[in-house]
Amino acid sequence: MKRLARMALTTVIVLVATLLIPGAAFAAGGNSVGSNLAGLLREYAGELYTGIVAIFALFFLVNRRFTELMMFFVAAIVVGWFVFAPGQVADAAKAIAHQVLP
Repeated sequence: MKRLARMALTTVIVLVATLLIPGAAFAAGGNSVGSNLAGLLREYAGELYTGIVAIFALFFLVNRRFTELMMFFVAAIVVGWFVFAPGQVADAAKAIAHQVLP
């Protein structure tokens, strides 16, 4: 019985995910379907990350832990920069390396 429920839940999740992805992401640009889908998923991941950061920030704010809130914001910004802009991180690392190692 659990296996049937698990399979039904998986089917429902796949159907909902299929309905949430707009057809324009697949149709736009013809051969750039992968790029369009990657951009769409990156946008959804950014929104999800922002929501999670906001929920945790509310926890710190309600408990009046302002110092920890600021440290959390700095950490969230650094992690977001590493995850969502790896090209910029690589360029910054190369620039630092060229300054340190002539």
